[in-house]
Amino acid sequence: MSATDVMTPSKLKPMPVSQPVELAPKPSLIGLTREEMGAALKEKGVADKQIKMRVSQLWNWIYVRGVSDFDAMVNVSKDMREMLKTHFTIARPEIVEEQVSNDGTRKWLLRFPPRGAGRPVEIEAVYIPEEGRGTLCISSQVGCSLTCSFCHTGTQRLVRNLTAEEILSQLLLARDRLGDFPDREAPQGTVMPAEGRKVSNIVMMGMGEPLYNFDSVKTALLIASDGDGLSLSKRRITLSTSGVVPEIYRTGDEIGVMLAISLHAVRDDLRDMLVPINKKYPLKELMDACRAYPGLSNARRITFEYVMLKGVNDSLEDAKGLIQLLKGVPAKINLIPFNPWPGTNYQCSDWEQIEKFADFINSAGYASPIRTPRGRDILAACGQLKSESERMRKTERLAFEAMMIANHGED
Repeated sequence: MSATDVMTPSKLKPMPVSQPVELAPKPSLIGLTREEMGAALKEKGVADKQIKMRVSQLWNWIYVRGVSDFDAMVNVSKDMREMLKTHFTIARPEIVEEQVSNDGTRKWLLRFPPRGAGRPVEIEAVYIPEEGRGTLCISSQVGCSLTCSFCHTGTQRLVRNLTAEEILSQLLLARDRLGDFPDREAPQGTVMPAEGRKVSNIVMMGMGEPLYNFDSVKTALLIASDGDGLSLSKRRITLSTSGVVPEIYRTGDEIGVMLAISLHAVRDDLRDMLVPINKKYPLKELMDACRAYPGLSNARRITFEYVMLKGVNDSLEDAKGLIQLLKGVPAKINLIPFNPWPGTNYQCSDWEQIEKFADFINSAGYASPIRTPRGRDILAACGQLKSESERMRKTERLAFEAMMIANHGED
């Protein structure tokens, strides 16, 4: 979709949804490390000499075969399956709503059961199909504490961190819905890459700041990249942060996935306003952490995300400052046309200005693709995610749709 493409309110396709999960669920085996899974089995009476074999069986069924029912584990004894059903779960979260954009982007509103004395919580995950690849955008928190002024998610208060199970469950559920596990068929109407895996890439760019939930994100991503399970290459996993500097160092050392920085400004005074965490970790500290990220090369670059805001950060002087800021860092700059949401005071830069900005950066030797807006009509684009508990009322949705038609025209 180009900037001149018409955006119209989405036509939502009715899709079957999963059955609601229990209000007080059993502990899940999803998201446990092998050591944790072995300890859980031992606690329920599995003999020491069987632990390694049983963990290997479960790992394969959960992450290679993608089953969500212990009865499907046909090479596990009936007694063992009954024990597992009694004490554990591998169920998926409830799908509250599934929306399909006019461009094929798919958004799920997912509900997770209470944790402890808490309430059920809801988050959103987004699948973006493209020719030759499919990217799943995963959330790490319910809400967000960073209050970036241009981001819809930032207007929802932080409720809690997601567990490793809840982070991984978004990937498992997406692969379920897309027919991406062995011997499964995709639902009708799904737009997917022509060949290969439907979910070939994952990005920690959904709701929340991943590095404020470091331990759970680390566990989930190491399981996602485990060669005997989901087996996603670490080069196909990107973690995006607004700049939690100490955890950037840990990410490089302990996780080793690709890094993206939600940058959006090249001066501290402006970034303090757009991305308030900059007051704690200013640009110099952020760039020092980026330069120290392990394994940087022209083939393994840091992605810098830069939302284009009209009259705010889109001048050629800003482009010159960006080149100076990134000097010496193997980098790609993703230019993101601002995605509107109800109540925002920002506007997207004019397309001509975005192209001038991109051309200037390209001429300096940096790749600067302009990100194609995807899923705007279902509020699934970058910066638009917000869970059902904070979702628009009908009047707000109608106002949003009217704004989109006014900005982009009608069919």
